[in-house]
Parts: sequence; C-alpha cells; structure tokens
Amino acid sequence: MRTAILGAGESGRGAALLAKKLGHDIWLSEKGSLNEQARQELLTNAIPFEEGEHSMEQLLRADQVIKSPGIPDQLPMIQQIRAKGIPVISEIEFAGRHTDAELVAITGTNGKTTTTLLTYHLLREAGREVVLGGNVGRSFARLVAGGDFPLAVLELSSFQLDGIVHFRSRVAALLNITPDHLDRYDYELANYIAAKFRITMNQGPEDLFFYWQEDDNIRSYLHRREGRARLRPLSSGQVQGKLIQVDGQQLSLEGSALYGRHNAMNALFAAYMARALGITPEQVQRGLQTFRNHPHRMERVAVWQEVEYINDSKATNVDAAYYALEAMQRPVIWIAGGTDKGNDYSALLPLVRRKVKALVCLGADNSKIKAAFEGEVPQLTETTNAADAVAAAQQYAEPGDVVLLAPACASFDLFNNYEDRGDQFRRAVLDLKQNY
Repeated sequence: MRTAILGAGESGRGAALLAKKLGHDIWLSEKGSLNEQARQELLTNAIPFEEGEHSMEQLLRADQVIKSPGIPDQLPMIQQIRAKGIPVISEIEFAGRHTDAELVAITGTNGKTTTTLLTYHLLREAGREVVLGGNVGRSFARLVAGGDFPLAVLELSSFQLDGIVHFRSRVAALLNITPDHLDRYDYELANYIAAKFRITMNQGPEDLFFYWQEDDNIRSYLHRREGRARLRPLSSGQVQGKLIQVDGQQLSLEGSALYGRHNAMNALFAAYMARALGITPEQVQRGLQTFRNHPHRMERVAVWQEVEYINDSKATNVDAAYYALEAMQRPVIWIAGGTDKGNDYSALLPLVRRKVKALVCLGADNSKIKAAFEGEVPQLTETTNAADAVAAAQQYAEPGDVVLLAPACASFDLFNNYEDRGDQFRRAVLDLKQNY
C-alpha cells in the first residue's frame, strides 16, 4: 500500500507513524517548513518526507492520500488527486480503520475541548482504561500506532469529520452549532451544519447520539441526518444554577472548576456520556469535583486588589464570548478584538449593556468592534499588545470587578494563536501583580 500524507503537523505525523507500523510505503509532504521536533521525529522513524513543496508526481503515485485537517478540499491539488481516482481521507478515518476500541466522539462549535477533557476525566477517575486524543492532545492515529486500548475519547472538528468514510463511534455528541469557519464551507451555514452531523453518519441502532435539542441549527438538520443511532436530546432545562439533572439524579458543580452556564451544559453532556458507559452517579460527582480544565478556557489567572482576572482566549467567536460574558456575576472590564471573522456582534449587546463597564480593544484593526460597541459601554480604549490591554483594564477596574479576556475574534493579527494570546495575557497579569 502506497500512502501519501499531506501535512506534517500532529495529525500528519501520527498518520505516518501508523502507516509505518502497518508496513505501508510512505511519503509525507509538507508545504511549509518543518520545525526541529517534527523533522527529528520523521528522521528517527525513517519516514521519507519533503518540505517547502508538494511533489505531485509522488502524490499521484499513491493508493491513498491522508490529508491533514487544515488543508481545504477545494485546493486544486486535492481536486487533481481525486480526479485520478485516489481516495483522500482524514487521519481520523485512517486510524478508525485500524482499531477495535470503543469510541466516544465529541464535536460542536464551542465547548468541545472542555467536554472531551471532562468526559475523559470522568471515565479515568472511575477506573476505566481510556485514552484521549483527536483535536486535543495526541492524534488518533498516534494513539492507534502506540498499541491497543479498549476505549478512546476523541474531540473532532468539522475539518476532521469532512474526511471520514466509515468512521463510527459508539457514543457521539454534538454540543451546539453556530456560524464558524464558513470560509471553508462556501460561506454557507448549511454546509457547516452538514459537516458537523457527519459524526453520526455511520452509527447504528446500538449507538447513542447526544445533542442539544434547543439548538435551532441542530434541530433544523436532525431529520436529514444519516445513521440510525438512538437519539439522546439534552436540554438547558436540566441545568439549574450549579446543579445538573442526570438520569433523574441531581449532581452539583459547586466548588468545581466548571465556571458558568455554558460549562454546566458541557458537564451535562460529559456526565450523560459517562453514565452511558457504565459510570455510577457517585463516580461522576467525584470526577466533577476533581476536574481541572486546560488553560485559556475560563482560566482564573489571579485575584489582585479584589479584582479577578479571567483568561478565556479560546473564545474566538461571538457565541463563545457570549457564554463567557453570561457567566460573569460582577461588573466586567472586557478585553476583546482581534481578527474579525465576519462577526455580527449584535447578539452581545444586551449582555454588554448590562454587564460591561469598560471595553479594552486588543487588535491591529479595532474599527468593527468599536463601531459595534461605542456608545454602548461607558468607557472604551484601544490597545495593540497584551501588556497594554491589561494595564488599561487595571485602570478601569475597581474592587469587586472582573477583567475578562474573551476576544470574540481570532488571534492571528497580533499573536501566533489563541494560546499565545492567552499566555501573554496571563504573563501581563502576573507581571502587573509582581511589579506594582
């Protein structure tokens, strides 16, 4: 089997390791430059590769092409490969063909990383042998290449789901759908919705599909879904403050790291999936109390001079920023802005009017976010780096306030990615405390 792999990120390298283990004739192609870690891993494992170009002659010799999720299907290169009758699949599809593990797959526009991490935590804390991967942590193919395991919890993006053919999960969850990444879907929301629903396309009647029944985009497409999974709708009515109703039992989020109503919904999904896999309510409750989220997701950085600083740099779209603002119970100094993705900020206006006392814009071009909120907040200022944004927020803040980084925008105008933005925010907050 001649297997060509496009992209040398975590997904591509994981696919290469699995193909190597299976004895395939491998060729890995990276259009950009490899970092030293990636290059050394490929050399150590004797995986042939190129960087700085895609050699079509090599790619067109393949029996199959495994495409990294960041590469759009619309590229002429991909069209040319497919025109030759060569299958182009995702790393998720490739890995799924070579494991018998029971799979839990989670997708959604917002909250999927937290829900995936929490589901994995609940299962592991209850003593289940389980691995974590997909769009968080290690690639699915790398996990499969590493050896057998009975159970995996996978976060899946729409880009990963685009390339599946036979991939099937025992338990699937679709948390929510709001407009995002529409440039990959011909600016048609319906295409993005269809991509998300691919998570259930191969499920059978013995499988489970959890979804948020109040999401209009999910509800509108539900009757068109492929697959025959048993439907398990969840509702915001099952969330009452810091309590969630799971299988008729009340579980508490009091004192946990799950902050805000949106995280209570994430917890509801995770708890139901854990219960479906045999975890008792008592085990779920213990796991909820011991969970610690990844950075940049409603991360409490510090409390200084009675002002709380929260890093939600992962809030890269309007919907995520809405949930972050909704969770705030005290006056907010809001740091927002970045690379606008065609955002409509109008949904935020009621919350902003009620909760935000100052807006600190953090972006190379703040014109659109200024136009949306100027006159709607008592104070507004512009900054172009994290340190200045934190300093400006500190000037506005009074004891009892919250400084919230929830950008509602991508980060690529001033930062490498949302992690870099969150890291710089955190560092600026801690420096402010230390040096004041």
